Amino acid sequence: MNIHEYQAKEVLKKYGVPVPRGIVATTPDEAEAAAVSLGTPVVVVKAQIHAGGRGKGGGVKVVKSPAEAKQAAAGILGKKLVTHQTGPEGKEVLKVYVEEGCDIARELYLGMVIDRATQSVTLMASTEGGMEIEEVAAKTPEKILKQAVDPAAGFMPFHARKLAYGLGLADDAAKNAQKFIASLYKAFVECDASLAEINPLVVTKSGEVLALDAKMNFDNNALYRHKDLEALRDVTEEDPRELEASKFDLSYITLSGNIGCMVNGAGLAMGTMDIIKHYGAEPANFLDVGGGASAEQVTNAFRLILSDPKVEAVLVNIFGGIMRCDVIAEGVIAAAKAVEIKVPLVVRLQGTNVEIGRKMLAESGLPIITAETMSEAAEKVVAAAKKAA
Repeated sequence: MNIHEYQAKEVLKKYGVPVPRGIVATTPDEAEAAAVSLGTPVVVVKAQIHAGGRGKGGGVKVVKSPAEAKQAAAGILGKKLVTHQTGPEGKEVLKVYVEEGCDIARELYLGMVIDRATQSVTLMASTEGGMEIEEVAAKTPEKILKQAVDPAAGFMPFHARKLAYGLGLADDAAKNAQKFIASLYKAFVECDASLAEINPLVVTKSGEVLALDAKMNFDNNALYRHKDLEALRDVTEEDPRELEASKFDLSYITLSGNIGCMVNGAGLAMGTMDIIKHYGAEPANFLDVGGGASAEQVTNAFRLILSDPKVEAVLVNIFGGIMRCDVIAEGVIAAAKAVEIKVPLVVRLQGTNVEIGRKMLAESGLPIITAETMSEAAEKVVAAAKKAA
């Protein structure tokens, strides 16, 4: 689960992470009032969307009066902000964050992620603050410092010292950075975060260390322990189809291709997407119906797939282990009748009760294209999509 910058900063403040003062606003008048309340000669008006690159997209404005803050907010609110992470369709801005300006001496980068290779939380820091960390990694990887934290021993002061001095900090700035890193780590672990990113992490001329920006993602599977964090979820920032899928316990992710996929099991779903690409097309989605999907869930899965206007053909690829092939066939037939599928449908079944399932499909009277192997299924669905187009 993602949250907005202003929400991340509220979470971090509870753990002693220093952040600039700021006030969220939903109208230009509220932005003006926020600037007056902050009372600083410079304020920054920031678009609040779940995407990076807001500054390059015109979603961050530095202003020098409440009137300018109102004007900046009016130019951002209600507009579609396009960044490298939103895609060309952009995201509508419904809130801005009005934040006090600060006297910046240096801009740094600090991030924390769960590294599955080392099975630990890994701290990353760089002198290249304000830049995309992916760009830094590609062009100057030597400028990224990494420090893994052994989960058995936990966070130690030397972890923070190593990063602080590696960034070239000294005196008060080094001490404040070490406190900052320790507090951020505590927030990361106790909130069951999957990502914490401070970019830029700024050092002021007086030696303060502040989170000028903050991004936090959380492990969905741990949200039952954090009802306060779950309440921060903003469904307006989520893909409508993905949100709808969660209501039916379906794992669905929208992609940019033209072949709709319905598969049981994440590994088989990944393999299905790969083989579709191998035969020259692109998957329109990742959809895992799980090991024990009902006919109702299959019907809802079809509705989700077909709600995407880019879909030109659908591939159902099911291995009947826990889920029987006859149950899937029943669901496919019911869904095809209920949803009125107007694009080619290819179904490949293997496993428990596969002969019964294939017989049901053959006798359904529906224009279903069947296949026995993944290669055959992928080849047929790609050919059918091309013919339909």
